Amino acid sequence: MIFIYNDYGGTHTTALAAAIHLQILNPSSTPLTKEEILGVPFFNKLTKQDFGKLIFHGKDSEGHSVYTIGRKSQKLVIPSLKEFGTLLFDHFNIDERIIFSNTSPTVPLFLSIGGFFSRGLKIDSIGVPFLIKGAQQCIFTINELVENTKKIADTSTEEKIIVLENKNYSS
Repeated sequence: MIFIYNDYGGTHTTALAAAIHLQILNPSSTPLTKEEILGVPFFNKLTKQDFGKLIFHGKDSEGHSVYTIGRKSQKLVIPSLKEFGTLLFDHFNIDERIIFSNTSPTVPLFLSIGGFFSRGLKIDSIGVPFLIKGAQQCIFTINELVENTKKIADTSTEEKIIVLENKNYSS
């Protein structure tokens, strides 16, 4: 199985989701520290050259690959990837499953502001404190999203490619 967490930039909520999925980050009842958040692989590290690239984060405890992608405002990226996956599955008779999980609904205002300053304007001194606050606000929601994504992947056996918009999440 392949998990692909996606959102606008691919460097904040997606990185946090991948870290939770891979048990690199373990949200507990206490807020995450600045060091824990900034220590997440790829968190606030990707640039505009990375948009549209599948970023491999690792394999989970069950051997499933975990990726992220920043799709910008392009609503057709995930449907295109789904169609391409279907084509490959059909053409090469591949026995695999892909789960696309949208983390955008978990993004709080602080994370958006922080991303704008840090990634957009390259002003980390202003952006990073907002990113830390935003990550602390949404980490439990992202954890729920990851757990639900894995649950759906385990219980849904019919579809080879599942796209989760996750509209019922908000921080």
